[in-house]
Amino acid sequence: MEYMQAPASSTQGNILCCMCGIAIPPNPANMCVSCLRNKVDISEGIPKQVTVHFCRQCERYLQPPGTWLQCALESRELLALCLKKLKASVAKVRLIDAGFLWTEPHSKRIKMKLTIQKEVMNGAILQQVFVVEFVIQPQMCEDCHRVEAKDFWKAVVQVRQKTVHKKTFYYLEQLILKHKLHQSTVRIKEIHEGIDFYYASKQHAQKMVDFLQCTVPCRSKASQRLISHDIHSNTYNYKSTFSVEIVPVCKDNVVCLSPRLAQSLGNMGQVCVCIRVTSSIHLIDPNTLQIAEVDGNTFWRHPFSSLCSPRQLEEFIVMDIDIIRGQRLGAGAGLTSNKHTLAEVWVQKTSEMDSSHQYHCRTFLGHLLNIGDLVLGFDFANANINDEFLNKMNPHHVPDVVLIKKSYDRMKRMKNRVWKLRELDRERDATDTDDERQYTEFLEDLEEDEMLRKNVNIFRDASKIPVESEPDDDGAPRISLAEMMEDLSLSDANGGAGADMMTD
Repeated sequence: MEYMQAPASSTQGNILCCMCGIAIPPNPANMCVSCLRNKVDISEGIPKQVTVHFCRQCERYLQPPGTWLQCALESRELLALCLKKLKASVAKVRLIDAGFLWTEPHSKRIKMKLTIQKEVMNGAILQQVFVVEFVIQPQMCEDCHRVEAKDFWKAVVQVRQKTVHKKTFYYLEQLILKHKLHQSTVRIKEIHEGIDFYYASKQHAQKMVDFLQCTVPCRSKASQRLISHDIHSNTYNYKSTFSVEIVPVCKDNVVCLSPRLAQSLGNMGQVCVCIRVTSSIHLIDPNTLQIAEVDGNTFWRHPFSSLCSPRQLEEFIVMDIDIIRGQRLGAGAGLTSNKHTLAEVWVQKTSEMDSSHQYHCRTFLGHLLNIGDLVLGFDFANANINDEFLNKMNPHHVPDVVLIKKSYDRMKRMKNRVWKLRELDRERDATDTDDERQYTEFLEDLEEDEMLRKNVNIFRDASKIPVESEPDDDGAPRISLAEMMEDLSLSDANGGAGADMMTD
């Protein structure tokens, strides 16, 4: 009987598991996967439930020891924050994969599926998948705690303007909202002749002061008061106060310059009209159309004040108008305005229509006025003004009337206004009955001045439907829909979450 040798097998033979006895491929542990997992748990020591602290006010997560991060649900930032919570416990294993499992957004639970590997029993590598649950625990962060405390502040910026009109403050409010400088404030409080901004750090207050100095003509002073001193660690606790004074001149004010300042501005007339206040005071001479800009430093060296308030403006009706063309200015004259037209007008007060008394003056509103139009102006002839520079002027050089702006039907303008502005969330000591009228005048200024509204975010008012122009429309200026932005916030954003949606 011939013996034949069987051919060698090309496949690896199986062995029996030392625990359950089933056939398995050979491995260093001589155990099947099920028995190996029952015998060894490589996730041992890794917590299956972890607490994550979350601030409800600012919607940030705490990254120990004291950093608060803004993380969206199922974002890479939140994944990294959760893994840092497990960093010490997963140091002895190899992390292969990590990802979120879907949970209800309001369940206060975040579930993460982890895949890890670890070498066990004679070099066998075991891989395991398990779920770690992160419980969201509410905790107020320090910044929000300071906001809620209201009395906790380290620095305050006191902005003041000694005027009866708040046009400059309304313009400043829109700039602050546009550049989002109100987000770091602890508290905003409106008081007489100004507004106070409270901050939790001196650096934020200094940033606001720098912004104001670049935005409006002003001057500032800084002071600090010692609150406490630790003699052991040699640390000091101060409260800083920044006092910012804005120049006391608003748009549509009539001013009288000093002779020296008028000469330095191109030999313009001393009696001028303020047509705009931005980072400087924009003046125009109603007799020659000369324009000039006075910055804050120049104003404080040669100060001047307003000769009239908006309440003192009277309504006139244009009886006759004659455009002046080809006027020649003297030597050393400055720039003249290309957006205005010089004209001689004869006007009469609407309150004196039963008389024949008329006033003659020059005006820079020749491009707007026609016979029969209503215009607001200041009556110098019947006013009692106590001004240092005006009293020294030659009476023949003082005009009888200075016209400021064309008058339109206010009710019709409010009806056709389909846009709105945002406001700061601030505390008010007392509500002034004149505030609503002043705010309406500021809105009218935005409609009339294209340069002024370039720095303001204007939003379309969804509650109003655009009205077609009526046949008897008096030509009042309007803001086009192209200049309006969509209001992305469902609520009126006054410094909260909606303010983050504002675009520059």
